Amino acid sequence: MVRIQAKGSSMSVKNIDDYIATFPKGTQTVLKKLRATIRKAAPKAEETINYQIPTFTLQGNLVHFAAFKNHIGFYPTPSGIEKFKEELSVYEGAKGSVKFPLDKPIPYALITKIVKFRVQENLERAAAKGKRKQTPSKL
Repeated sequence: MVRIQAKGSSMSVKNIDDYIATFPKGTQTVLKKLRATIRKAAPKAEETINYQIPTFTLQGNLVHFAAFKNHIGFYPTPSGIEKFKEELSVYEGAKGSVKFPLDKPIPYALITKIVKFRVQENLERAAAKGKRKQTPSKL
């Protein structure tokens, strides 16, 4: 169980449904659509709460997201930001995160591309790790 701060009070959340329910209806609508977008782009990913925010995992962390008063924070790791830096340049962000203002359209198509990139990246990394483990060491 995770404790988060939403609507001005500390609440416990066990899953993404609980997390979404702590926000106003308009924000809930955006969060539900964001979740569905991620789910469609990464159907084999698992949902969890990590770092007190919704997280999707597949062979490691894929993406995280969180709601704030005026924006949605989207956290696709630094590699996800770097790969799509041109498209993301119109948004405020940092090394591994981007802010999508709630008063502007959320770029769901771009989010889909980022999530698919992250899935591929994680699967390739997992495959490479598996190959290294199978390679006998030289004496």
